[in-house]
Amino acid sequence: MKHISLGVPNPKQSEFLLDTHRFVAFGGARGGGKSWAVRVKAVLLALKHSGIKILIIRKTLAELRNNHINPLIDITKNLTSYNDSKKELAFKNGSAIRFGYCSCQADLTQYQGSEWDIIFIDEATQLKEEWFDELKVTVRGVNNFPKRVYLTCNPGGVGHSWVKRLFIDRVYKEGEDPNDYSFIRSLVTDNKALMDTNPDYAKQLSSLPPKLKKAWLDGDWNIFEGQFFEDFIDAPEHYSDRLFTNVIEPFEIPPDWHIVRSFDWGFAKPFDCSWWAIDYDGRAYLILHFYGSNGVPNEGLKWHAEKVFAEIHRIESEHRWLKGKSIIGIADPSIWSEDGGEPIIAAADRHQVYFQKADNCRIPGWMQVHYRLAFDSDGKPMVYFFNTCKHAIRTLPLLQFSKTNPEDLDTSQEDHFADSFRYFCMSRPIKPQKQILAKYPSSDPLDLLRDERYRKYSYV
Repeated sequence: MKHISLGVPNPKQSEFLLDTHRFVAFGGARGGGKSWAVRVKAVLLALKHSGIKILIIRKTLAELRNNHINPLIDITKNLTSYNDSKKELAFKNGSAIRFGYCSCQADLTQYQGSEWDIIFIDEATQLKEEWFDELKVTVRGVNNFPKRVYLTCNPGGVGHSWVKRLFIDRVYKEGEDPNDYSFIRSLVTDNKALMDTNPDYAKQLSSLPPKLKKAWLDGDWNIFEGQFFEDFIDAPEHYSDRLFTNVIEPFEIPPDWHIVRSFDWGFAKPFDCSWWAIDYDGRAYLILHFYGSNGVPNEGLKWHAEKVFAEIHRIESEHRWLKGKSIIGIADPSIWSEDGGEPIIAAADRHQVYFQKADNCRIPGWMQVHYRLAFDSDGKPMVYFFNTCKHAIRTLPLLQFSKTNPEDLDTSQEDHFADSFRYFCMSRPIKPQKQILAKYPSSDPLDLLRDERYRKYSYV
């Protein structure tokens, strides 16, 4: 009997090799040994299940050759034959590993009507969510082979948002079972083989620009290239002192603080209703958040206008922070539109949820958002988010710059809270804060809390 040598996995790779969830994501940082794990898992499945059909997807054919085709041909040459026209590695037991690429929508046509038992998507954040949706439905068949999708991933890229939603934030739509999803975090330091053969690789990652360093070395899914709100910081370790964080633990709102309600309607995307409390210094606190969808399922709920405003009225009638308050409402001007029938605002009026039109200027509005998020000379921002407002905290850091207008964000993303936030900020514009980072530059605001050079300042 002929033998092959696959090598010895590190502990994180072993977790990946043993994981049997329907969807398994592996990685989080560069150099974690992801490609090796994909190759070994594919070979083990092919050897264990005679006749199984496996597909390995990568963005380009060149990447496929370098990372999978050539290494697998070399590893399995005693047990397989390779057909380059089909891009298929055939095992003597009838199993097959096919290699495919997907760099654009048109590339998906080659997979239409196909059936696979296992799909590996290498560097999944390079693929759009709709591409992933089309690929995963091809995992089917009437045989008894396991049906799974394995993904490798790093922060960043066009697919950052959906990978983070499913595997990091674990926020699921209707029809998505949380029990189907598993994430195994692997860093370069977990990859002993790489650290032994190339000990300088970690140093190279450490020398990257700050955002890339946090994404590629630390596996930080909240920071990546192209991030529109990179000044938003969720630092749980600093919730208690409120320094250099925009997210804090909830507290009881003083009864004389003003309340502002901002609203953005989503015709085919989530709507957002946010309640902001304003303290004596003009600092804003996102205290409550109502988020849902009237067309796309979100956490099992579907909302139409009457139901949305009835719920808003109920919340404001019952919640101790809002009951009896004179609340100022600011809303997307589009809800006054009569195009195609009754305007959305009519439903709001029927439920005694009143609004005035928001200033919808985008670029000045985004500047006001940045002014609010920025830290002043005391290390405090002009806006805080209660950590119970999970959809606000989830969606804001995912938004990216527009490719056509570098001053705006990409409106194809889940931007409804951001728009609602912008309307609020434009209703109470402020001047730019004197930022501590401008005076004391650092690669990371939180470094100021750790850096001995700044301990003489009162905010540390």
